[in-house]
Amino acid sequence: MISEKDITIRPDSMAKPGPPIFPTNSVEFVNALSHYYRAEVSRMMSWRDRLDRTTNWAITGVGAMLSVSLSSPQSHHGVLLFAMVLIFLLLHIETRRYRFFHVYRSRVRLIERNYYVRIFSPRDMIDITHWMNQLGEDLRLPRFTITSTQAMARRLRRNYIFLFLILLLAWLLKTTTSVLQASGNAGIVRSTSELFKNASIGYVPGWLITTMILSFYGWLFYIMLRHREAAGELAYGEVHV
Repeated sequence: MISEKDITIRPDSMAKPGPPIFPTNSVEFVNALSHYYRAEVSRMMSWRDRLDRTTNWAITGVGAMLSVSLSSPQSHHGVLLFAMVLIFLLLHIETRRYRFFHVYRSRVRLIERNYYVRIFSPRDMIDITHWMNQLGEDLRLPRFTITSTQAMARRLRRNYIFLFLILLLAWLLKTTTSVLQASGNAGIVRSTSELFKNASIGYVPGWLITTMILSFYGWLFYIMLRHREAAGELAYGEVHV
């Protein structure tokens, strides 16, 4: 049986770890930079995949709500209002995910623009200390590179505004077409009083529901117009999400 006296501790096992090893030549620097670049691309693609998942959830939710609401006259138009709230919740989630995605995409483009571009096109001579210091400060103190409103405007412009417009069209059809109402009368609604009557939900009058919907869509379009374009290569463009 081994006792504590029989256990010997080697002096080197108690030694403190040495300082971190940094690149000492160009080969080691290129190797470290290439591995770091791959890591940033991997994180960027991970968040890009999360964006696609949220968008797929939104499209699936819209399709399900449309099939439930428009398949039968007995289905209440409140299902479409619930769908609008659900899609806005998914838009809020995707806005947060897009902000994280934009952080990593900014780092990737910083390396590509200032290092790899000089390999393929040496005419662009950029001060190396500038972009490396910028990247170092971003790693030392990570910050979002885009506001929540800007991120929401981009996701609206790319995908979500079309989903909201489809829901709005379905709501208008549901509330203005009599054949889609529970009464089953043929024809369309020809007066605002009929529209407000069809748009009411319980004790909430139809004019209030209509005003809230118009205000909500007006706010969405205001966000898109307010943040239509931004300066820089990471602004909204053809090849950017």
